[in-house]
Amino acid sequence: MNAMVKAEGVHKSYGHVNVLKGIDLEVAPREVFCLVGPSGSGKSTFLRCINHLEQINAGRLYVDGRLVGYRQKTSKPKRGKKDAAAQPVTKLYELKDSEVALQRRDIGMVFQRFNLFPHMTALENVMEAPIQVKKETKATARARAERLLDRVGLSDKAKNYPSQLSGGQQQRVAIARALAMEPKLMLFDEPTSALDPELVGEVLDVMGDLAESGMTMIVVTHEMGFAREVGDNLVFMDDGVVVESGHPRDVLTNPQHERTKGFLSKVL
Repeated sequence: MNAMVKAEGVHKSYGHVNVLKGIDLEVAPREVFCLVGPSGSGKSTFLRCINHLEQINAGRLYVDGRLVGYRQKTSKPKRGKKDAAAQPVTKLYELKDSEVALQRRDIGMVFQRFNLFPHMTALENVMEAPIQVKKETKATARARAERLLDRVGLSDKAKNYPSQLSGGQQQRVAIARALAMEPKLMLFDEPTSALDPELVGEVLDVMGDLAESGMTMIVVTHEMGFAREVGDNLVFMDDGVVVESGHPRDVLTNPQHERTKGFLSKVL
C-alpha cells in the first residue's frame, strides 16, 4: 500500500536560516500521525510544505503517490565518445498556481486561527469552497454543509456568524469547512492552541471522531493526551530534524533520546 504522505530529504530555509534539515518520514492511509516538539522546531513549516503553502528547497514530498508542487522530468544525456557512461538528468519544474490549487483540493488544513469569513454564517462558510472551487450547486453544497455542521455538533448554529460563536465553535466550523472539500488528507496545525482550556475538549472530540472514521490526519499538537489516546505514530522534532519516532505511548512513556526526555518533562 502506498504511503499517503512521503517525505524524502525535505529541506526548507528562509535566507540563511535552515528550518528543515532533511526530513524523512511516511504516513500511511488512515493513520493519525502526531508531530510534537518545541516552538521553532519546524513542525508547522513542514505541515505547510505538504500542501505547498511553502516551497521546499531540496528533497521530495509526495501525497498519495503524487509529487507535491512540482513536475519531475528526466532527460536522456547526449552521449558522446568521451561520455559513454553519462547518466540521465532529473529536474524539478514548479507547477502552475492552477495545478497546485487542484492538488490542494485533496488536502484539508485547519490552522491555529480559525480564518472564517466574518461576513458569512457558519453554514455559508462551509458551503463556500465547494461552490467556488468545485462548482457545486448551492443545493448540493448546502446539504453537505448541513450534514457536516451536524457532525461537529453545530447544527443549531448554522445561521450564526463567527462573532456569535465561541472559539471552540469557530474551530469546529473550520474543521467542517475543510471536510466540505472531501479531502483524502487532513492537516491540523495546533488547532487548540488559541482556545481557552475549557473549549479544547470539544475540538479534540471532533478530531477523535474524525480519526475513528478513517481519515488520514497529520496533527501538530501540544495535547499529549490526544496523541497518546488517538495517535498511531508520533514524531518528536527539534531544530529541523526528526529526533525520535514511534508509537505515541512508547515515546511518551519511555523516550530514548535526552532531548525528547527534556521536552516531555516540561509538558507532561
